[in-house]
Amino acid sequence: MDKYLKENFDVEPKRPSEEALRRWRSTVWLVKNPRRRFRMVADLAKRAEAQRNRQKMQEKIRVALYVQKAALHFIDAAGSQVEHKLSESVKQAGFGIEPDDLASIARSHNRKAFEYEGGVEGFARKVCVSLNNGVVSSDIPLRQEVYGLNRFVEKPARPFWMFVWEALQDLTLIILMVCAAISVGVGLAQEGWPDGMYDGVGIILCIFLVVVVTAISDYKQSLQFRDLDREKKNIMIQVTREGSRQKVSIYDLVVGDIVHLSIGDQVPADGLFISGYNLLIDESSLSGENEPVHVDHKWPFLLSGTKVQDGSGKMLVTAVGMRTEWGRLMVTLTEEGDDETPLQVKLNGVATIIGKIGLGFAILTFTVLTIRFVVVKGLHRNITKWSGADALSILNFFAIAVTILVVAVPEGLPLAVTLSLAFAMKKLMNDKALVRHLSACETMGSASCICTDKTGTLTTNHMVVTKLWVSGETRLVKGNEAGNLLSASIPKNALDILLQSIFQNTSSEVVKGKDGKPTILGTPTERALLEFGILFTGDINAPWKESNTVKVEPFNSVKKKMSVLVALPSGELQAFCKGASEIILGMCDKIVNEDGNRVPLSDDQRNNISNVINTFASEALRTLCLAYKDIEDGSKDNIPDNGYTLVAVVGIKDPVRPGVREAVQTCLDAGIVVRMVTGDNINTAKAIAKECGILTDDGVAIEGTDFRDKSVHEMKGIIPKLQVMARSLPLDKHKLVTMLRGEFREVVAVTGDGTNDAPALHEADIGLAMGISGTEVAKESADVVILDDNFTTIVNVAKWGRSVYINIQKFVQFQLTVNVVALMINFISACISGSAPLTTVQLLWVNMIMDTLGALALATEPPSDELMKRPPVGRSVSFITKVMWRNIISQSIYQLAVLTFLKFDGKRLLKLEGSDADSVLNTFIFNTFVFCQVFNEINSRDMEKINVFKGMFSSWIFLGVMGSTITFQAAIVEFLGNFADTMPLSWELWTLSVLIGAVSLPVAVVVKCIPAELPKFITRHHHDDYEPLPSGPDLA
Repeated sequence: MDKYLKENFDVEPKRPSEEALRRWRSTVWLVKNPRRRFRMVADLAKRAEAQRNRQKMQEKIRVALYVQKAALHFIDAAGSQVEHKLSESVKQAGFGIEPDDLASIARSHNRKAFEYEGGVEGFARKVCVSLNNGVVSSDIPLRQEVYGLNRFVEKPARPFWMFVWEALQDLTLIILMVCAAISVGVGLAQEGWPDGMYDGVGIILCIFLVVVVTAISDYKQSLQFRDLDREKKNIMIQVTREGSRQKVSIYDLVVGDIVHLSIGDQVPADGLFISGYNLLIDESSLSGENEPVHVDHKWPFLLSGTKVQDGSGKMLVTAVGMRTEWGRLMVTLTEEGDDETPLQVKLNGVATIIGKIGLGFAILTFTVLTIRFVVVKGLHRNITKWSGADALSILNFFAIAVTILVVAVPEGLPLAVTLSLAFAMKKLMNDKALVRHLSACETMGSASCICTDKTGTLTTNHMVVTKLWVSGETRLVKGNEAGNLLSASIPKNALDILLQSIFQNTSSEVVKGKDGKPTILGTPTERALLEFGILFTGDINAPWKESNTVKVEPFNSVKKKMSVLVALPSGELQAFCKGASEIILGMCDKIVNEDGNRVPLSDDQRNNISNVINTFASEALRTLCLAYKDIEDGSKDNIPDNGYTLVAVVGIKDPVRPGVREAVQTCLDAGIVVRMVTGDNINTAKAIAKECGILTDDGVAIEGTDFRDKSVHEMKGIIPKLQVMARSLPLDKHKLVTMLRGEFREVVAVTGDGTNDAPALHEADIGLAMGISGTEVAKESADVVILDDNFTTIVNVAKWGRSVYINIQKFVQFQLTVNVVALMINFISACISGSAPLTTVQLLWVNMIMDTLGALALATEPPSDELMKRPPVGRSVSFITKVMWRNIISQSIYQLAVLTFLKFDGKRLLKLEGSDADSVLNTFIFNTFVFCQVFNEINSRDMEKINVFKGMFSSWIFLGVMGSTITFQAAIVEFLGNFADTMPLSWELWTLSVLIGAVSLPVAVVVKCIPAELPKFITRHHHDDYEPLPSGPDLA
């Protein structure tokens, strides 16, 4: 089986090849209900069509832009501008421009119309908004009514009746309905009303129950996925409204909103540039053009769906929703769909194999029953005499054969994966993890390595300046009075230039919040610096109001510094720079001394400052250097990279998150290696890594520059012990991930927050983007978004991933046992006695127990802490393990032995007499069989441990399924005998049925004491490169 599955049903969890996807689809041929079975499988034809439509749309957009530019040049030459009339609705609302006219400005890049209307200020007047204060909240409903909602046209949710119709497409159920209809017709002719219609109506009622339960389960899943899909698209946008900065959902954005953009953001609507620095926009997602566009006052057009590649800025929203090009393009992408997960594909393979076996048994059973029937008629010399009753018997044989096929083809296997994943995704959403791709939740359970960032993930991201080196001395920063104490000890000249370095060179803003109080917006590091600066001065703009920022180079993870060029009131230029300590120190050749004067930087002073940086870093402080330079030549084109004067070294404390050390230890216990990959100083990284329990005595910490300079052979030698990589670039992280996956066959999870982390997130088996600090570019490249940026949440995702895998294994073990027993008991009985003990209605009920209800009970079990005390599952491990085969075979043997014995010697054993003895015996066998499955379902809760009741009474879904199964079984036996071919049982027979079923519990205890693996001295190596898990009594 393993060889067959690997050859035909093996796909990669991320970016599977088209060939692999087509191969497994072509191999699956025995499918009862393709519409339901493949509902969560990507339609390759529709996907290809959607891709072609997207390319056509991008080409149209690109051509349209060129045509519009040419047309605008022609209009410029004509020198005229068309006046547009306002509709009554726009006039009554008080606006001065039509929605379509406003939308066309940015979409067509119409500079002539832009200048004619008075630039962005003119359009702001036409949409009645202040560029400083933004939209008034009370105007939002009116703006949405006139200019539209920022939502795209989506396919309407499928109603419940569509899922009922889909469930009815099952070929075997259709055949059974036809058989039931014939049975009713023949039965009424033979036996009259109402006796003649019971068998047929019983089948129809059972089919109705199966269809309704299936449709309800599928409908609830679809609602869960729809909610998660909506959450995936819900981006939070920074806007100014009523004079204060606030975050709003992208769905709540309106025309007239003032949107703030920074590196990695997605442009949420079409708009016009207001102000900003070095704003570089990637329009490839919209037009297919790879060349980024520089947006400024000369080219002020911003289009929805594009990405901010560099810089920052503010924009005025001019079009939302379906009036944007992105909205039109999104309509063409609705049919693409997610790739199926490896587990779904693998279980489609298992279902195919079992289905083939079941088809063989169904044909064999029908053949044996029919031959016996004909032989018996021949022996009684009635071979030439055929009646309606004989036709009914043969029809019944055919119905039993079809029902065996219903039970034998386990359609529920691949669908159980979807059910389990949907349940896990919903629970993870509540636990602050948004799963963007189904396969990630599954793959995370196999993760053997996590490469994690430091800042915000392992630490709290609440930064505070605690130490300062300035004018040759190290000073502690404690409490609100630190400003007064430091002001007295730092020379005035040094303090002035220090404050200028803080307030002039910042990407943060101090804005008025909703409560009217000032709030600092920006990265945690920037906030920490501004909060420190505010200790010295209340008004951060006071000394530098008349200065003008000429050029800004924002911080990025490659340069590891931020620089600004400022024009002073005197007309002189000054450059300020801050960033990674050793980089800024290397750019400096002067220093501010004890007197506050600028003097040359000697080698001894440089060494002393390096020692200060290392001392700060070894105390787990993030270190930054601040520097400035007077520009004498007056050039505004470039910010210099050398000749700076060092002002200060700042030590910023970022405490480790509570619970991180325990979470790291949980990973280590689970066989998951945790590696820290950070851009911080190596001493800071080592200190934090030791505090978190990541860096051990025999572990290696290395800087990114050293790592990238090593050969592949040297990397192979160092990576197994590598625990910390400091001062790393995104390319270093990408290289590490590539090596771990390619050379070491690790299943790698990687965290990232920046735009430059996208390649590593894309390359990893599981990309984990940060929800708070992460950019939209990083989130789009990720498989899971960690909404609270917490490492503990990452561990929780791994636990749920393992839970999905083990839950599906439990369900497969349970379903295969039912398959084997149901097939064999009917086949054996048909061969020996000429009749099947389980009727069509009874088998349909058993199918629902093992399919929909079984999946609901076992595939939705919450994870236990024990899951994180075993090694991860390897890439090429057999899904159906030796432990599972041991349990399946043992339970099948027990159940078959009991049921076969009851079938052929039950009347004597149970002392059944009278005309209804056969009916009572068959009902007892059916009842016993069902209770064997009820207790086997309990057994399947843990494949290894003896105590299968642990946590059962806290799982309300499992208890609900058990209770429902027993209640329906009692109703079928006691009250629905005419439809289900059952007889009411005495309390003694009920008790005996339950006891025989319950014996499967001690049988499982005995079997679990038998090791599934050979002893260690016989087995040289485990199939997944790990020591075998303890089995039997060792684990129990």
